[in-house]
Amino acid sequence: MKFATRSIHAGYDNAEHSKAVMPPVYQTSVFEYGHVGESMPFVYARTGNPTRAALEACLASLENARHGLAFASGMAAIDAVLRACLKPGDEVIAVADLYGGAYRLLSKVMEPAGVKITFADLSDSRNLTALISARTRLLWLESPTNPLLGMVDIAELSKIAHAHGSRVAVDSTFATPYLQNPLDLGADIVVHSATKYLAGHSDVLLGLVAVNDDALHREIKFIQNAAGAVPGPQDCFLTLRGIKTLHLRMDRHCDNAERVANYLQSHPKVERVFFPGLPEHPGHDLARRQMRRFGGIVSIWLKDDSREAASRLAERLRLFALAESLGGVESLINHSYTMSHGGMPPEQKAQLGIREGGVRLSIGIEDIEDILADLEQALAD
Repeated sequence: MKFATRSIHAGYDNAEHSKAVMPPVYQTSVFEYGHVGESMPFVYARTGNPTRAALEACLASLENARHGLAFASGMAAIDAVLRACLKPGDEVIAVADLYGGAYRLLSKVMEPAGVKITFADLSDSRNLTALISARTRLLWLESPTNPLLGMVDIAELSKIAHAHGSRVAVDSTFATPYLQNPLDLGADIVVHSATKYLAGHSDVLLGLVAVNDDALHREIKFIQNAAGAVPGPQDCFLTLRGIKTLHLRMDRHCDNAERVANYLQSHPKVERVFFPGLPEHPGHDLARRQMRRFGGIVSIWLKDDSREAASRLAERLRLFALAESLGGVESLINHSYTMSHGGMPPEQKAQLGIREGGVRLSIGIEDIEDILADLEQALAD
């Protein structure tokens, strides 16, 4: 089946659920045994739930994976992957310009627990070759990166990592399975904050993981059950419902983002536009090979590189809400310096280009003429 069909039907057989067209919400914490010692598909909701199982199977199909796993948030998903793959003394090499929450988890939780963390510019694969060692057990990637939409070559970096015995995980939240499939490119693990595009309506907190390797699946599933950071059935239902329109929404997000990027590219108050769909973007050619389209996020540096200028823009926008998240049907603006990357040290933000006068725009699916008009009035003198 093609992607659009799988997004609607994968993971759910209504014959197993009284022919209900939509997956039922199994709002129960326990399931009854027939007799002592019986093997049951579901026994306790932390371990498994039919609504959650449908979502996990759906994600696996969309990522061309054997296994899917659902978690209470994107960060819970990342945490489970790290704990399943690492022990004290191991090393993670992570792309330097990564999501602030992932940076915080790596630097403030995993590093004090004895895991060596190395952040690196991985836009050039030779940098990984120079850094990787037998101690490296996990390569952590984002592509596109958050917030400046850098690109890394997943296939090439995976080859290097595997040659040194390291697993590869890719946070593919910005791309979604509709635009990019990291497992097909050689990665071992793909992670999504389903809070964003997959659920798509800013009403769910949920994380997803997909893998092919059976042993790796067992390792992450053990953490999922043992730590218990699992989503409730209602959130799983809402995410499944959101996924049914993922292909439609992503096409509109991409269409609108391309128009916004081109508009801002020539605006006199904008110093630089970060969007992989622009030919000037350093990762444009890689994005064309690795992704099907360029996504719905556009980041900019204002010429007035001040927090006041960024705040003025956010306050004057009418359609765009100033908010932490992204990927909903509505347009959002994020001041990465103080919001998504607020916990990153100022010197590191400066090195990465996360500036006071920079903002990240999550372009929604509103009418593009209204989006452009809103930007125009907000940027006017």
